[in-house]
Amino acid sequence: MTGKKIIIIGASSGIGRSLAALLVTKGNILGITGRRRALLDDFKNKYSKNIYTSSFDIKETSTCQQYLEELVQQLGGLDLLIITAGNGEINESLDFSVENEMIALNVTGFTCVADWAFNFFQQQGYGHLAGISSIAGLRGSRQAPAYSATKAYQIRYLESLQQKAFHQQKRMIVTNICPGFVDTPMAKSPVKFWVAPVDKAAKQIIQALDRKKSTVYITHRWKMIAWLYRCLPSFIYKRL
Repeated sequence: MTGKKIIIIGASSGIGRSLAALLVTKGNILGITGRRRALLDDFKNKYSKNIYTSSFDIKETSTCQQYLEELVQQLGGLDLLIITAGNGEINESLDFSVENEMIALNVTGFTCVADWAFNFFQQQGYGHLAGISSIAGLRGSRQAPAYSATKAYQIRYLESLQQKAFHQQKRMIVTNICPGFVDTPMAKSPVKFWVAPVDKAAKQIIQALDRKKSTVYITHRWKMIAWLYRCLPSFIYKRL
């Protein structure tokens, strides 16, 4: 993937930052966003060329789309938008403030960006939207109810947009990126296995985007876990 104009939502750390680092070295023009301006500026100073930054919170839906439009103007267009911004917390006590924060970011903010990007690409006649969901969205979680539920929402929303794009009969692609455990601060589960280095995850994501995949599991072995999750009967799953 070279010579593309790309926006990464949530590029100040984690998978988003690793994706940005790989994509800019391939000769793409990047617009990177995040709430922490200092981290965005640090990234821009490190790579300098072909980086544009915009610091905003996608939960602020009244202004989010304005920031995106300004960033597209700076880039001179848009070919690909990747939503990596998200939050995940263990919340066994069901503290509503924790649940509400995840819903605001993983559902409301996510939807605001996804809708804007889809409508932009629809009007343009082509484009690629990708969102990072999670294996956690395949089944519920007693440790993190809102996280698993909001990731399930993202999976179904992206699937809906895939169907919508197909019926638009335009050159539009929607990709659901579904990671297992990746070595970032987001991996807060008390039990972890097959933890992927963030650079390896980013490389596999870019490969999937190059191939215009509809759904990709990161790393690839998590496709087997996804199948097992779906097939496991509820009376067994609830005892885990």
